[in-house]
Amino acid sequence: MERCACPAALLLLSLAVLMGAMAFDVEIKDDKNATCIYAKLSVNVTVQYETNTSSTKNVTFSVPSEVTTNGSSCGSNGKAPILVINFGNGHSWSLNFTRNDSMYSGGALIFTYNTNDSTLFPDALKEGLISSTAAFLGPIPLNSTYKCISSEVVVSENVTQIISDVKLEAFMQNGTLGKEVSCDADKPSPTPTTNPSTTASTTTPTPTSKPLDNPTTGNYSVSDVNGTCLLASMGLQINTSLLSEGKNIWTAFNIDPTAMSKNGTCSNQTGTLILTDNSTVIEFTLALKNKNHFYLKEVNVALINGSASSTRQNQNLSAWEASVGSSYMCHKEQQIKVSEDLVINSFDVRVQLFGVKNETFATAEECFAEQNFIVPIVVGAALGALVILVTVAYFIGRRKQHSAGYEQI
Repeated sequence: MERCACPAALLLLSLAVLMGAMAFDVEIKDDKNATCIYAKLSVNVTVQYETNTSSTKNVTFSVPSEVTTNGSSCGSNGKAPILVINFGNGHSWSLNFTRNDSMYSGGALIFTYNTNDSTLFPDALKEGLISSTAAFLGPIPLNSTYKCISSEVVVSENVTQIISDVKLEAFMQNGTLGKEVSCDADKPSPTPTTNPSTTASTTTPTPTSKPLDNPTTGNYSVSDVNGTCLLASMGLQINTSLLSEGKNIWTAFNIDPTAMSKNGTCSNQTGTLILTDNSTVIEFTLALKNKNHFYLKEVNVALINGSASSTRQNQNLSAWEASVGSSYMCHKEQQIKVSEDLVINSFDVRVQLFGVKNETFATAEECFAEQNFIVPIVVGAALGALVILVTVAYFIGRRKQHSAGYEQI
């Protein structure tokens, strides 16, 4: 299923504090009082917005269970059916539907938030209604109910939604729900075949962390109205502590860049790269330091397992530093400590914030671990040896002069 239909590379993600999931349950009826759309689902939203101090902030909230459906319609006269969920101080979540002879699907998923809401956006620079569009749902066979307990990450401009516990059907016949169709994430994994002659072990082995090959290097970029503002190339590996049979076991997995949705946003002072797939969301925020340097300031990670999710963040990093107008490069493996139980290992890192020209990196400033100290060490050793030789020669010369003086006496 499509995760991000919005081509713009501006969006958000700081899933540091996910609120408790709340589901809304609504029915949309036609003029004959027959239900045409049924929807029950939970939506957690994170919005990134610009503050009046030219910085960016993230706010996370849930669509509540108490909502209204003003603006919803079963569709008529060529207009598509639409589900509109209104809540809070002018916020809304809407999804329209399309169909053919055998299938129906969701169209544009539009999330609208009101930055005049001082509770959620107390210091927003831009005030008013702002909409962000993505794609969600489909295709589903007609007369079938889409069901998905597992979480689905939907990313659009400045908005990240985690949608779960979904039960939804449009174009309902006779006002009744059809046969349930489960999402792929809810379907059981294939059971591995076993040799019948092999006796099964009565004990379950304790999971252990096995060495992994280095991850594939991914190439990423973030753009704004002025062009590319952040360029990155790196391999990423997640190391996290998972609870298994009462024990914390460190487990590692590589990030596959071909499976990630790449997005991001830039402001005057920061650039954020967001990588998303069905089970992982990683956000890197780079910032300016003293106007002439940039560095990695913040990393947020969300791990999603079915309808459950856990988040980790570190907002006080000081890594990947280089001069503005240059790029940072480090081929050595590095560790970024996000929390006590989650570490990101990075490989072959090259990043640049601002000053990107022609989609290429500027001259690289290498990390401390790769600076070539051989030449200065050799030069220093040679100079030291020369000083020693001169000193020895001096004392030998003085000794000969003293010896010659004694012989004359």
